[in-house]
Amino acid sequence: MSQIHTQQMGRLVAAGSKDKIDDVIDCLANLNALHFIEYDGLEEGFNLGSPKDDAETVGRRLNKLRSAASIVEGRSPKKPVPVKKVRSELDTSLPNAVETLLEKSTKLDSIDNQISSLTEDKIFLEIISSLGLEVELLSGYDNISSFVGTIIDLEPLKNIDYHNLLFTGFPNKVNVIALFVKNSDSGKTQSLLNSCGFQAISIQENLQGNPLDLLSEVVEKLNVLYSEKSSIENDLEIWNNEFGESLTCGLELLEREHDILTAPVKIAVSDHAFFIDGWVELSRSEEVKQALSQCCIFIDITPFKIKAGEGGHGHSDHSHNQEMPPIAYHNRNFSKPMELLTDAVGRPAYGRIDPTLFMFVTYPIFFGMMLGDMAYGLITISLGAFIMGRAGTNDLMSLGGKFLVYIGLGTLAFGYLYAEFAGWEIFPHGHSNPAEALSILYPPVDSHGSVWHDSYPFGIELAYPFHRVTLVEDYGNLEHLVILTIYLGLIHILFGRLIGFRDVMFYGTDHGHIGIAAAFFEHGVWIILLVGGFLFSYGFLGPSEAKYMMLPGMLIAISAVIMLIWTLFNYHGIPFSISLILAPIEAIGMMPSVISYVRLFAVGVVGVKIAETGNVKLFEPMAHAIEHSEFLVVPFLLVGWLSVQFFAWGLGVFSPNIHAARLHFVEWMRQYYDSSGEEFTPFGFRARHVEVE
Repeated sequence: MSQIHTQQMGRLVAAGSKDKIDDVIDCLANLNALHFIEYDGLEEGFNLGSPKDDAETVGRRLNKLRSAASIVEGRSPKKPVPVKKVRSELDTSLPNAVETLLEKSTKLDSIDNQISSLTEDKIFLEIISSLGLEVELLSGYDNISSFVGTIIDLEPLKNIDYHNLLFTGFPNKVNVIALFVKNSDSGKTQSLLNSCGFQAISIQENLQGNPLDLLSEVVEKLNVLYSEKSSIENDLEIWNNEFGESLTCGLELLEREHDILTAPVKIAVSDHAFFIDGWVELSRSEEVKQALSQCCIFIDITPFKIKAGEGGHGHSDHSHNQEMPPIAYHNRNFSKPMELLTDAVGRPAYGRIDPTLFMFVTYPIFFGMMLGDMAYGLITISLGAFIMGRAGTNDLMSLGGKFLVYIGLGTLAFGYLYAEFAGWEIFPHGHSNPAEALSILYPPVDSHGSVWHDSYPFGIELAYPFHRVTLVEDYGNLEHLVILTIYLGLIHILFGRLIGFRDVMFYGTDHGHIGIAAAFFEHGVWIILLVGGFLFSYGFLGPSEAKYMMLPGMLIAISAVIMLIWTLFNYHGIPFSISLILAPIEAIGMMPSVISYVRLFAVGVVGVKIAETGNVKLFEPMAHAIEHSEFLVVPFLLVGWLSVQFFAWGLGVFSPNIHAARLHFVEWMRQYYDSSGEEFTPFGFRARHVEVE
């Protein structure tokens, strides 16, 4: 069970002769094991190291490739490319190709700017062309004020009681005017126009002549520019097909070289020696010592130990002085995709429980409970397998594909348990459907569509298959699913509190409390509250023979609230008068957290009802049309039915993921989780697109 913890870390301190600094950097790069603590320059007699001579040259080449990567997407090779091949391309074909790409990009930017400018001219000319005036006549007078623009109401302008000249047009169902008045009348004219909804148009000073002729010229120029832009974009696509893989590999290799060349700035150096400080995984300590022994005079790796009461909150809590190590996960295989979920919240503080392995179990279960359809499970698994097949060297795509496979397996498993396929019930009650053919996957069932059905304490009813959407009495399990989701929420939250109990007992809280007493008041009180609340609720809402649970449940819950008051006062430093008010409020706030798990039932039922509607409204009429040889409507009904199914699946993948994530991140993790861990980022390189030398 080591994977429920993060890696144990050790503090490395190493020193050696200054002439060996290049050797030690190359050694560390190959090891990919040291998380540098960069030298701050405060130690007397030591300074920051200087980048190597080639750093500036490599930096310039790297910037050009980064500029190219911002223009095209690049391509990932299917497997790591040999370093020799990448270096050859960097020295021969790739630099010239990048220069060509940058030139085309510059030209494309220029064309975009021209298109933007001409588009403004086009819009302006389209509006004023209906006025029948040349552009230069619209403005530029000394004694006359001109008002050119769009207007909502033209009627008031027809009754102006002073000299004016009015031109109107109606392009694209919009009123356009050009009104000319004496300067002395401009004020009252502006007021009148404002009351009519007038919006002025800015006159393009660079245009002169007939608007229709100018518009024709602008449209012709735009067509030429759009054609030129399309040609350049096509060239960029061709470039990416030809050099995209070389660009990706060259960028990775130059970034490696640049990191090595600039690495001395992280190291303390004196006139004759260097000093390295950082973190390593204890599991690799001997390997690191042995490798550094060739270039270091002194090497020491000290296992890190949390000071009592500091609780692993060293990254963001300034009340503690202990410097905490970064967080490295254990090497995983099957559960590694779930690290995506943990990283989305933040890595756990040092010494705390890593939730990744637990989510490997619970997340697919929660997701499967909601989507729960064999057809959608197979589609999700297929999509995940497709992404994995296309991932190549892209680790993120590969993990994302595996994640889809896992939640697809959960959906398939619960779809089998629910006996559902594409929104149909495999054992329908009084209705036939195509999914009935899948009944061969099940043992013989009774008249209620069950292989077995059994009752357990606290109102738990289990069945196989478990008919979650059927409302028929003595046949459906919809109400049973609601109860099960509440119980699942209670267990899940209790489990979170037990994890928190362990963490506080061994590592303490951010308030400096540690030990079993602190763990009891920080988490044990909540466990007691949950148990008491459950007993009271079941006694109140359950069968009459359970009424006896109400009183003991109420007494247990009240005692937990009293202890919670003491927790807030003594362990959190909240004034006693405020704790008296806050504790009952927080206690009541636990109830919505448990009830929130009812979404495991509700979200799934909504999804299956969408698919069921498509089956009833589209598939059944399609089957009827085929039966009566009405083949003309069949393609339309088939497309409609498939659209509903894929909509239901797409919504099913999206919505249950949101709710499963919420139940883990909000309802479960907030019971115990401290996400203040800093990611372990060792200096060095792993072969992503280019083999490591």
